[in-house]
Amino acid sequence: MRFLPLFATLLLGTAPALAAPCGGNFGGFIADLKQEAVSGGHDSADVDRFFDPVRRDPAVLKADRAQGVFQKPFTNFAQHLISSNRLNTGRSKGQSYDAVFDQIEVEHGVSRGILLAFWAFETDFGGFQGDFNTLSALVTLAHDCRRPALFRPQIFAALKLFEQGNFDPARTTGAWAGEIGMVQMLPQDILDNGVDGDGDGRVSLKTSAPDALMSGGRMLRHLGWRAGEPWLHEVTVPDGLDWSMTGLRTTKTGAEWAAMGVRSRDGRLAQNLPANILLPQGRGGPAFIAYPNFRVLFEWNQSYTYVLTAAYFATRLEGAPVMALGNPDPGLSSSQMKQLQEKLAAHGYDVGKVDGILGAGTRAAVQDAQQKLGMAADAWPTRELLGRL
Repeated sequence: MRFLPLFATLLLGTAPALAAPCGGNFGGFIADLKQEAVSGGHDSADVDRFFDPVRRDPAVLKADRAQGVFQKPFTNFAQHLISSNRLNTGRSKGQSYDAVFDQIEVEHGVSRGILLAFWAFETDFGGFQGDFNTLSALVTLAHDCRRPALFRPQIFAALKLFEQGNFDPARTTGAWAGEIGMVQMLPQDILDNGVDGDGDGRVSLKTSAPDALMSGGRMLRHLGWRAGEPWLHEVTVPDGLDWSMTGLRTTKTGAEWAAMGVRSRDGRLAQNLPANILLPQGRGGPAFIAYPNFRVLFEWNQSYTYVLTAAYFATRLEGAPVMALGNPDPGLSSSQMKQLQEKLAAHGYDVGKVDGILGAGTRAAVQDAQQKLGMAADAWPTRELLGRL
């Protein structure tokens, strides 16, 4: 279920001078990586030991191309991930690690709800951290020519962890995309933000919840998390709102949105913060006001639906009410969404890959097309829009 995090693109580090090309013979690719590592100053014997267990893993490539869960509408996706058991477990974990979360809030300003939400969604609170060999996953994805620049630097970060005694190339396992531990961090993330939260002298994100949570909090702060500020509130919006102003492209202060009739369901609205109105299923569905910290979460995961679900779950863990589902217009099936993306692309919109997923690019294109067609521009694709295009 894990979707490759955007922060990986921000934390890749400096690439070695001799970049091994992707594709071609896998054994030759490994030989190029070894030469690259030695040229970068790593001991040749260490390099041989590090790369010896590596195997190309077809299951990694299959997982990389099969992420259909993100085609679900927001409310369906949220109901799938947020069970009463997961909510109760999250609150229990918050109490069990109360001192750790207090320390994180003091040192990094990150709210416990956010870390609990990602801990829950990434690994079910550490219960399942992935069983892919991490090094083989990284090398397989670097060899694959879809996103080699994203994964190749992570191989050398893993090599540094190996030299430090914190990575076993034969036994270290995790997610298909190379993330390790309870909150799923890539090797470079661990190098940059790993914290010994339990004081045992080691950073162990797989076995130590304090280490994983402290490291996650530190990483979010470095990614721009603003201490003491909210990230999301559920709101009600007036029927006469200019729907073209909703989404991540139009920013106003909370006070400006309030003057336009936006109201927080729990009475909390950050008046002075810049904010966006989010309608994940259009004007008939649930509505949220999102603040700058919400955008930071996109650097944990690129999926709009995943991030919004995690952000909403975090508010629930901190006492927010159950969202109002509303009565949204029926969405499109996967095949219809692909047809819509093809039509939008034919009209000159950049929707990225035609994959049937309502991502940020497709949402922006839908909203623009709706506005040009004189429809309610709430960025929610409907059969009517598909027909009119």
